Amino acid sequence: MATHTHPARGQSPQRRPELDVIRMLIVIGLVFFHSALVFAADDDFYVKNAETSEAVLIVAGFGVVWAMPLLFLISGLGAWYSLRRRGAGGFARERLLRLGVPLVFATLVLNPLPQWLRQRAAGADHHGSYLGFLPRFYDVRLEFDEVPFIVQGEYFETGHLWFVVLLLAFSLLLAPLHRWLPRGWLRRARDRAARTAARRRGVVLLPALGTSAICAFGKMEENYAGWHRWSYLLFFLAGFALAADDRFRAAVRESAVPAAWLGVLLFAGAGPGFAVAEEPFTDTGAQATVARALFGASGWCLVVAVPGLLDRRRTRRPPDTAPEPQPRPVPAATARRRLHGCLAAAVLPLYVLHQPVVVAVAYFVTGWPAPIPVEYAVLVAIALPLTVAAYELLVRRARVTRFLFGMRA
Repeated sequence: MATHTHPARGQSPQRRPELDVIRMLIVIGLVFFHSALVFAADDDFYVKNAETSEAVLIVAGFGVVWAMPLLFLISGLGAWYSLRRRGAGGFARERLLRLGVPLVFATLVLNPLPQWLRQRAAGADHHGSYLGFLPRFYDVRLEFDEVPFIVQGEYFETGHLWFVVLLLAFSLLLAPLHRWLPRGWLRRARDRAARTAARRRGVVLLPALGTSAICAFGKMEENYAGWHRWSYLLFFLAGFALAADDRFRAAVRESAVPAAWLGVLLFAGAGPGFAVAEEPFTDTGAQATVARALFGASGWCLVVAVPGLLDRRRTRRPPDTAPEPQPRPVPAATARRRLHGCLAAAVLPLYVLHQPVVVAVAYFVTGWPAPIPVEYAVLVAIALPLTVAAYELLVRRARVTRFLFGMRA
């Protein structure tokens, strides 16, 4: 029988650079995902192709269930390291600079373009100039019942920057809690939870009940990648806890395989309910409610599975048969750290840039008399290099644009 060893009490894990790679892959995947929505029959994307397919959302749904939640979990991991290094006040200031500045800049400068192209593509008495459209986009009002999306308007939107809005809100909630809650109580609660997770395999899957309940009864919001906005807070806090004690990481690693299988099965079980219900995201009927519950539980399981499976690859061979570790050449290790640093720095700018680029390219590509696969391939083949080129040529090289996109100078 295999035996499992767990880290010592209170031991903190090292930062996991492979998760920066996963984060970058998710952001690049969003180019493919949002390009696909141009051809989806049941989605209100900015620009729609004349020919659409119902199969698009079925295929894309498996990415929806885990990709954005995993981004929040990885962001929670990073928040723990930043908060420990800077303290509550420094953490809040850093998040306002790294998230708040690009949020305001991109909302005001980049987000009007997709909305303008939406109106022009619809052809509904909207052939005015872009500059003429801007005052309509900036005509806003405050709606506090939409917290944290309190700025609303007929044409105004945060669009794909909803991720940045929520991440900033969660971070600013976390900072005062970290300062005001008693440290001794926090340490005891963390130790108790970590000890339970280490001793009882599968405990890390129990929060699936929470995500399941939020999706089932709080319903799902299409504008936020299909999840209820406050579901993401659970993933963010899970990442924060995962970074705080290495016993959580060990528990996730041990539960990764069953979590993956369970996540896939739950997602498959949710499919019929989404297919049958007229409005599966919001219906209160039994079929839609059960489908949302299965979806929410599936998302948690899959988000546990991905970092756990990555970790298992590093610990697959038993210690008694593992070869003696060889010292890595310093240049190779330095190059690897530099690569991970570049990936981490590029994630937010690429995220901010990608959707306006996709929508702009789609506005021209969708008029072509070509089959869906051809148009989709052309759209991705143009939008992805343009997004990367915009980052490399317009953002990364100048101090002012680095600041506006949340990068360190």
